[in-house]
Amino acid sequence: QVQLVESGGGLVQPGGSLRLSCAASKSIANRYYVEWYRQPPGKERELVAGITSRNITHYEDSVKGRFTISRDNAKAQVNLQLTNLKPEDTGVYYCRINTLDIWGQGTLVTVSS
Repeated sequence: QVQLVESGGGLVQPGGSLRLSCAASKSIANRYYVEWYRQPPGKERELVAGITSRNITHYEDSVKGRFTISRDNAKAQVNLQLTNLKPEDTGVYYCRINTLDIWGQGTLVTVSS
């Protein structure tokens, strides 16, 4: 069973940047469609970005041009670079292997001055 562990969350000021990582217990490189979701306080979980096994990327409209999803095959990681952060980006960020419906435990991102 593959396990996912997210890291990299924290408190950042508006306009700042963070890099989130999703590490897998087994290599997920070139095999699975991996997604990043977020759950803002008091709201439903929403899809933020995804990357296919062929490195085709997809983004939710509000993060296009600010977030970048990528794979690091050597580390069996899928990363999410967050830039120009806004207060509405606050939430718990989760990664998911779409095909297997496996989720990590989440990492909290707080954007506040």
